[in-house]
Amino acid sequence: MAKHSSQFRFFKSRHVPELTVLKAAMSDFSYDRHAHEEYAFGVTLAGRQDFFSGGEFHRSPPGNVIQFNPEEVHDGHSGGESTLGYVMAYVAPRQLEALFADALGRESAGRFRSAETLIPDPALRQAILELVHLVTRQVGSRIDQEQALYRVVTRLVQRAGRFQPGGIVSRPDALLKHAKDYILAHLEEDVSLDDISQAAHLSKYHFLRLFRQQFGITPHQYVLNCRINAARSALETGAVPNDVALRYGFADLSHFNRRFKRIYGMTPYQYQRSVMH
Repeated sequence: MAKHSSQFRFFKSRHVPELTVLKAAMSDFSYDRHAHEEYAFGVTLAGRQDFFSGGEFHRSPPGNVIQFNPEEVHDGHSGGESTLGYVMAYVAPRQLEALFADALGRESAGRFRSAETLIPDPALRQAILELVHLVTRQVGSRIDQEQALYRVVTRLVQRAGRFQPGGIVSRPDALLKHAKDYILAHLEEDVSLDDISQAAHLSKYHFLRLFRQQFGITPHQYVLNCRINAARSALETGAVPNDVALRYGFADLSHFNRRFKRIYGMTPYQYQRSVMH
């Protein structure tokens, strides 16, 4: 099969600082050995990804996840005759510190390092691809991208056998009520975990731990739930589903349809017809 010239395109997240996504098609290009200051989470989409890292050579087939820790030296090129297609998300360590700490059940996670480089894990792959989709299509809100990052982090910690979903912590109800009130008052805005935890006067780490312990879901899930409930009320007044989707931060009508149906068993349009006729 004839190879075409290599193509690279970078996308900066509009919502999460220091989050960049690369979409690449490689045939006639080879990376020199180098290292990034960020964590790198990638998925091989087509062809084969051959590279050196951690003192050994690796071959990544389509569907496989590749993960590099900060400062981990590697190179890369297309293996075989087919053009290599892959995506890679680069995230600064400070953007993930609280997420790793929460998943590890510690107040401070230090610098988490995965022992795995090639990872055949469908759940991790899906989380990375969801993050890539949100950034490259410039859709959704900050909380959507943070949730995708949270899924990546928790899956890596689970694979390391160090995931701690609980933890014995106090439950300052009044502070968490501040957080809930803030979320409800800003459903149409692009809120972040930093915004919500500051409203609760808690560090991001403590906020994540306390919120999940008390309410049984993550703040990301709670925000989404509140947006769905608000959207339902808007639909009952006759608001156009597409307008409702945009108002409450869903990536598009298709994304809104999927999320709504998971809770109410029907699409927003079907729900609206059922309550207004």
